[in-house]
Amino acid sequence: MTAVVDHKSTAGHSTAGPSDGASRWLVQVDRVLGWVSELPVALLVAAEVVILFTGIVARYVLHAPITWSDELASILFLWLAMLGAVVAFRRGEHMRMTAFVSWASPRARAFLDVFAVAAALCFLLLVILPAGEFAWEELEITTPALQISNMWRAAALPTGLGLMIATALVRLARVGDVRLVAGALAAVAAIAALFAVLQPVLADLGKINLLVFFVVVVAGSVFAGVPIAFAFGLSSFGYLALTTKVPLLVVIGRMDEGMSHLILLSVPLFVFLGLLIEMTGMARAMVAVLANLLGHVRGGLSYVLIGAMYLVSGISGSKAADMAAVAPVLFPEMKSRGAKPGDLVALLAATGAQTETIPPSIVLITIGSVTGVSIAALFTGGLLPGLLLAVMLCLVVRHRYRNEDLSGVRRPTGGELGKSLVVALPALALPFVIRTAVIEGVATATEVSTIGIVYAVAVGLLVYRRFDWRRVVPMLVETAALSGAILFIIGTATGMAWCLTRSGFSTDLAHFMASLPGGSFTFLAVSIVAFIILGSVLEGIPAIVLFGPLLFPIAREMGVHEVQYAMVVILAMGLGLFAPPFGVGFYVASAIGRVNPDEGMRPIMGYLAALLAGLALVAAIPWISTGFL
Repeated sequence: MTAVVDHKSTAGHSTAGPSDGASRWLVQVDRVLGWVSELPVALLVAAEVVILFTGIVARYVLHAPITWSDELASILFLWLAMLGAVVAFRRGEHMRMTAFVSWASPRARAFLDVFAVAAALCFLLLVILPAGEFAWEELEITTPALQISNMWRAAALPTGLGLMIATALVRLARVGDVRLVAGALAAVAAIAALFAVLQPVLADLGKINLLVFFVVVVAGSVFAGVPIAFAFGLSSFGYLALTTKVPLLVVIGRMDEGMSHLILLSVPLFVFLGLLIEMTGMARAMVAVLANLLGHVRGGLSYVLIGAMYLVSGISGSKAADMAAVAPVLFPEMKSRGAKPGDLVALLAATGAQTETIPPSIVLITIGSVTGVSIAALFTGGLLPGLLLAVMLCLVVRHRYRNEDLSGVRRPTGGELGKSLVVALPALALPFVIRTAVIEGVATATEVSTIGIVYAVAVGLLVYRRFDWRRVVPMLVETAALSGAILFIIGTATGMAWCLTRSGFSTDLAHFMASLPGGSFTFLAVSIVAFIILGSVLEGIPAIVLFGPLLFPIAREMGVHEVQYAMVVILAMGLGLFAPPFGVGFYVASAIGRVNPDEGMRPIMGYLAALLAGLALVAAIPWISTGFL
């Protein structure tokens, strides 16, 4: 993901920036903000692991369930989400579309970077008071198990928003060009004033306002580089404030609802697990055994890359973590065999799209939480579609590397292969440990990640003897930052989805989709095209949260199994997410592989065609998704 503000790009324009004394003061304020947000959020991630794992042990081993563990985990989770969003905002890690921004001139790019922060600040200032009011109203509500005021939980919202306001002000103050900042703030203020002046006109437009706010405002903000979460928030707040009489507390209430699903707690925990398997050497061990099995055949290391991404995706919930664990191990050897860097990053991006349905994918967890589809069913149904797409990629690899020169490649001996297999067994067992724990009822889909974390720590300490304690706190903070960015998007997207539903859009959409000729076939085809586009523009999770609750009921009415529809939607979204020129996943893969994105543009087209063919098979044959349910 690209930084919200690139200070280096704006500092060069400065002729009247902050003085040295002011700069030092701003640096100190920024450090305090980092300390206030990063240390508590690291402790919160660790606390969630301890609470949920203790609950598993108490229930399954001691047969003495802790009645308040889920409630405490839920309270701390909202704090984790909001403070994680603060850390992500301070680091510039909130998801944003930068394709158009990157094409602009340096001066225009600098302006858009600052404009993005100013627009985010506008949203935060608009919702801080409703957030405080929302938290105050929760004062009289008592939690059932702990018997404490629910304001302890709700206070996370105004606290997090307040810290983000302070962070935005510091970021703007540290930009070297005063005129640039003033221009960006003036532009945001002018747009807000224009909408306020047009309020009487907007009030009479009826459903045309959906186009104004949820197409024009969202698209304009996203293409201008405003972080997606804030673009959603601004459109929802503007729609409710200017065209309805709904209390603005609703925006905060829907954000709270979106971020408070306990199943979403598995998002930060699986992200942390993904970082652990890389740090402990488990990922390297899995890749090594695959390399010994297949490395001596034509295209062998490409097969290893596909297989390694499939295996690692069964442990980590984060595609960036998966790619970062696999690429550094394989790319040097693949380059030494003559593989072109562009083809490597193209295949890495394609495997990112291919493995979107491999449990415990964050997207699977999200789609289950917002649509009510069984998480266990999604975990089971996602394995075969991912395997099918892996086979499709292997066919392309076989064609491309049919003439590869293997004269310098030595085939490993049986002893070397056996040794690498023995070394990798503890790592290879982890996906089976996770899935068995869910299937046997030892842990819920939320709790099972803690079993994986404890297992990974034990294997790292006792088996591989690789565990760098100095990296633990930075990993916890990194986990919180990525999770906070994801959860904040889910929160604002939930508010936007509520606005669309309240307006009657969901009913209109259902009638439109039902009226299409061709029944379920046309419905699936339209869904594929729509989610490829949405995946490339909005990324996966915002698209899922926005349109999942609207489209899944229609799929059921059309006779499409909800698990099959989930697989179709997720794979289509993955195609868009990792397809250039707009798919941000492609640029993440390029950054991880340290390859210029331009080099991968042409090679990835063949892989995307193979994935599209595999997706068509998943859509046409329900058994691929539902055969093992």
